[in-house]
Amino acid sequence: MDYLVVNKSAWDKRTKVHVGSKFYDVDGFLSGNSALQEIELEELDVKGKSLLHLQCHFGLDTLSWAREGAEVTGIDLSSVAIEQARELAVKSQLEANFICSDLYSAADKLERQFDIVFTSYGAICWLPDLNRWAQIIKASLKPGGEFYMAEFHPLEALFDGYSYFAQDEPDIDEEGTYTENCSGEKETLVSWPHPISEVFNALIAAGLEIKHYNEFDFSPYDAFANLDKELVTDKNGKQHTRYAMKHNDQRVPLVYSISAINNP
Repeated sequence: MDYLVVNKSAWDKRTKVHVGSKFYDVDGFLSGNSALQEIELEELDVKGKSLLHLQCHFGLDTLSWAREGAEVTGIDLSSVAIEQARELAVKSQLEANFICSDLYSAADKLERQFDIVFTSYGAICWLPDLNRWAQIIKASLKPGGEFYMAEFHPLEALFDGYSYFAQDEPDIDEEGTYTENCSGEKETLVSWPHPISEVFNALIAAGLEIKHYNEFDFSPYDAFANLDKELVTDKNGKQHTRYAMKHNDQRVPLVYSISAINNP
């Protein structure tokens, strides 16, 4: 099975559904709302910096970083997603560069390095080899540049019946998309589990220095079963919606973030 062909087909179909969903709220974005979440906004300063967004889907987060002052480039496997991203850039009057490519071929299509490489929420499970992923991140960063990721915690996968640990064979599923407007149509998807130790070791082996690692007992997205909705007001008076899970009356880690530096 050619996982790139299979997953591209699925994400081409999913993109057409996602752009019309309340989950992504394209109209809200075009009216000025940010698609970014409190975790990455709190931890990452992009103003005046160049940013490469890996696996950017149809560009809402990428373009939101442009609104935060970054010079942005997004890359994604899905040609439908990249087409939508380019259209959104025009509609929102934001400068952005979008490239259609699978991640492992990205180095052949990028002609520069960046201050920041960014990835987030449900991205690395589509990649079979994190060592190659980390090497591409390293090659894409300027000396002193920062890699930042906010990702769903792999521990949650245990509650859905998946392996926490890496395995030789991928998970192959037939499932519908996660937005509320899913028609019930299912696509074949190929994914791989990656424990946090694998993420760390790949980044370290590539020559990146870990700056921070944080875990969060909530998800900014209603992305899993049996989550409790919470409304939290931050120190600036802004309200955020969070989703939490408990196991044996204890909160489960649902998101982690990593920052790593490309030291010269």
